[in-house]
Amino acid sequence: MRMTAILLLATAATPALAQDHQHHGQHPQVHAKEPIEDPHAGHAMQRPQQHSEEIDHCAMGHLPPEQCPPKEAAEEEAAPHAGHAMPDPQAADDPHAGHAMPGDDKAVPGAAPESAVPPRAFEGPRHAADLIYGEAAMAPAREQLHTGHDGLITGMVMLERLEARLPTEGGDTGYLWDAQGWYGGDLNRFVAKTEGEGAFEEGLEEAEVQALYSRAIGPFFDLQAGVRLDLEPETRPHAVLGVQGLAPYMFHVDAALFLSDRGDLTARLEGEYDQKITQSLILQPRLEVELAAQDVPEAEIGAGVSKVEAGLRLRYEFVPEFAPYVGLDYEAKTGRTADLARAEGEDVAGLKLLLGLRAWF
Repeated sequence: MRMTAILLLATAATPALAQDHQHHGQHPQVHAKEPIEDPHAGHAMQRPQQHSEEIDHCAMGHLPPEQCPPKEAAEEEAAPHAGHAMPDPQAADDPHAGHAMPGDDKAVPGAAPESAVPPRAFEGPRHAADLIYGEAAMAPAREQLHTGHDGLITGMVMLERLEARLPTEGGDTGYLWDAQGWYGGDLNRFVAKTEGEGAFEEGLEEAEVQALYSRAIGPFFDLQAGVRLDLEPETRPHAVLGVQGLAPYMFHVDAALFLSDRGDLTARLEGEYDQKITQSLILQPRLEVELAAQDVPEAEIGAGVSKVEAGLRLRYEFVPEFAPYVGLDYEAKTGRTADLARAEGEDVAGLKLLLGLRAWF
């Protein structure tokens, strides 16, 4: 009887247990009149990312420069394959395909200088187009190109200095002019120069004119040769040989040798520099030195360095063609020239205020 009762109880419990576990593994369903809004619906859930790399505090500026490695070493460590171009499968026949040429970047240490020219550049013909079109067809084209670029004829007149000179320690108020003009092309020109000075009370003291042939001997300098004629203090011709142009660091230079009809050899060197303070306001230091190979008593010139003149001019360019200026000029006779001036009772040095105009057309 006892075993029969146990069997009956086990048989009755089996459907109930089966009903309780039949929905295991299924999500429970929610029955509601209206759908429940999920605030995170439509948003992909993101897991917090773990930092697999260390933060570069040097790149972010968190550390002082002395605690960071050099920039080149940092870039090489960060990108060991930087600077290597990926090979192009379509350029298999090119021996240089896929390789970055070291000479392309002139800033790379060990790169070839800008002036370096590969030897193969001189292996081809001088006029490669002649091989295709023939020399008879290309010669007139080259001549036309040469005429269009080098055959252009232009001219210009530059009034470098036109100024009144006011003495600071007594003496006469003076004036000075210095001008030049040229006409021609890029290589060959005719150049005319003139300069002189005097006093309003006493009249003209020195004056000269020059007629020169100018030939370009480089990108920045011209060789000039011709004649010079002194009008005051006496009429005297000279042969002229000189150079004029733009020296390194933008110094304007004009140097010349003069040989008179009496065999007197003298020289003059002028240099000036335009320092821009603004686009229109320009400060110009200027230096002029005169030399003589021998005494020239009739011109009151002694052998050696005969005169030094240093000036400073501040001009304002209303337009590039018109620029008034103010300035200071110190002029001193030196050596034997100063001795000759003292013997004549003349001042050998003096500082003057300048009011002038610089113009060109």
